[in-house]
Amino acid sequence: MIRPGLCSVTLRRLDADEVARRAEKAGLQVIEWGADVHVRPGDDWAAERAFEAMARHGLTCDSYGSYFRATPVEAGKFGEIAATAVRLGASRIRVWAGKAGSADVDPDEREQVVAGLREAADVANEHGLEVALEFHGGTLTDTAESTVQLLEEVGRDNLGTYWQPPQDLPDEQALAGLELVLDQVRAVHVFSWWPSNERHPLTFRAELWTRVFALLTKAGRPLDALLEFVPDNDPDLLPGEADSLRKLIEAGA
Repeated sequence: MIRPGLCSVTLRRLDADEVARRAEKAGLQVIEWGADVHVRPGDDWAAERAFEAMARHGLTCDSYGSYFRATPVEAGKFGEIAATAVRLGASRIRVWAGKAGSADVDPDEREQVVAGLREAADVANEHGLEVALEFHGGTLTDTAESTVQLLEEVGRDNLGTYWQPPQDLPDEQALAGLELVLDQVRAVHVFSWWPSNERHPLTFRAELWTRVFALLTKAGRPLDALLEFVPDNDPDLLPGEADSLRKLIEAGA
């Protein structure tokens, strides 16, 4: 029910074929291609190259990791993002909920983000795609409560959310937040940071991730667990981290 995969931003310095080759060698199944380096919106050549690399290495694209933030200046630009996602064979586009945290945003700015997300979800739907929100500080999805509120305000069935452990939040609070958004979670970004953004091997937070995967398994629907970041950005650590990911998924089953 939970497919192990990789965010291409984990291996930013490598080209698309090498990313796919290493993902296959590590026993991963799916890739989220990042729009910052590997496949920029509208770059058909890069999208085709990434698609061909996946075909060579037996992988599929579960998500296109865009940096669309649903701001007014981006109005009308989501079509190009959706078209690129289709070229990748993606089923989902990752987006961001604005540029301000839920406690700092003013009502007008929040409504603008809501409108931008509605437009993005509608365009995605026309392309047969889902949209999922990056669960991240400094945006309207900086807490589980705000994420639930935002999803209700946008009101689109093809809009869900990603999840990842919020920085510096203890395990119990992080898990409580996951339970709150569980019905809307489409995938999780997997890494072990503690404290703040200090990077560790995945097993450093094995107890947290085992409980996360137990909750995701309990949800009873297919989901993706995407490795995002490894210590020191070292590509050679990917096989060990992928093995840890599979074992943690199994431990939570």
